[in-house]
Amino acid sequence: MSYKVAVVGATGNVGREMLDILAERHFPVREVVALASSRSIGAEVSFGDKTLKCKHLDTYDFSDTDICLMSAGGSISTQWSPRIGAQGCVVIDNSSAWRLDPDVPLIVPEVNAEAVSGFKKKYIIANPNCSTAQLVVALKPLHDAAKIKRVVVSTYQSVSGAGKDAMDELFAQTRSVFVSDPVEAKKFPKRIAFNLIPQIDVFMEDGFTKEEWKMVAETKKILDPKIKLVATCVRVPVFISHSEAVNIEFENPLSADEARDILREAPGVLVIDKREPGGYITPHEAAGEDATYVSRIREDPTVDNGLVLWCVSDNLRKGAALNAIQIAEVLMNRKLIAPKNSAA
Repeated sequence: MSYKVAVVGATGNVGREMLDILAERHFPVREVVALASSRSIGAEVSFGDKTLKCKHLDTYDFSDTDICLMSAGGSISTQWSPRIGAQGCVVIDNSSAWRLDPDVPLIVPEVNAEAVSGFKKKYIIANPNCSTAQLVVALKPLHDAAKIKRVVVSTYQSVSGAGKDAMDELFAQTRSVFVSDPVEAKKFPKRIAFNLIPQIDVFMEDGFTKEEWKMVAETKKILDPKIKLVATCVRVPVFISHSEAVNIEFENPLSADEARDILREAPGVLVIDKREPGGYITPHEAAGEDATYVSRIREDPTVDNGLVLWCVSDNLRKGAALNAIQIAEVLMNRKLIAPKNSAA
């Protein structure tokens, strides 16, 4: 069987990554369609050894399309995903628009693949926030082993999480610093080159940012509503890959050695943890890779049953495009969808 797949937002960072990963993983497609806004009509994107010309989302008929990978932002998804789903095309959405809708599964395949069957209520499946995705991949096997009570996480998030314009801004500001030109901040509230910005998304009334709130709400929905979590999210001058320092408090004892062994066997996780200079993963090394890397696993002496770890993953892949395509693979492998073209 082969499927017709549409990629909405095909010219963006995540859209291009989706096309690359579809080809890399040999997803069984009979046709791939690149869709974009009016300003990108006719723009060319790569899919394997093919070149696709972008078509207009507004005029595209989804009635013979099986899967729509949506990466065009929340407002577009809010408007279009229900319409697409109503035509029997499953939407896997990368925006925040549907993540907390009780009728929409929020899926990380290594964590809660079984929940994907709920997609038939709206024919929409949500991808979590990029910082949440890698976190729950690392937390799930530890939660199964010793039951997590509380998590304190500090994120160090790359500029690619804010889109291509943000990557361009980091590049331009870095160049300006070196040649002593004025540094302009457009995408970010302050200069990002050689700096850190302790704000991602807008502030809420309680002083947390929306990004921090997303991590709390999404972890509860994906993993366990009883887990208490608090986050501080920081933008850092790194192009690709998010990093997280994670403090975990468990109900039951779990040693660092036991956690290391558990994580080595966990799906989607690679442990690189040598207690020596360089014996850990950095965002540069994780870029372009599929795994969620865990390093610096150690016991927290300040609480009973506590561990600390370092977690790094490519936010464009596991945090977005790869996770979406893994969801599509779950649908296919569990025979939850069949190609509309019966001859395929």
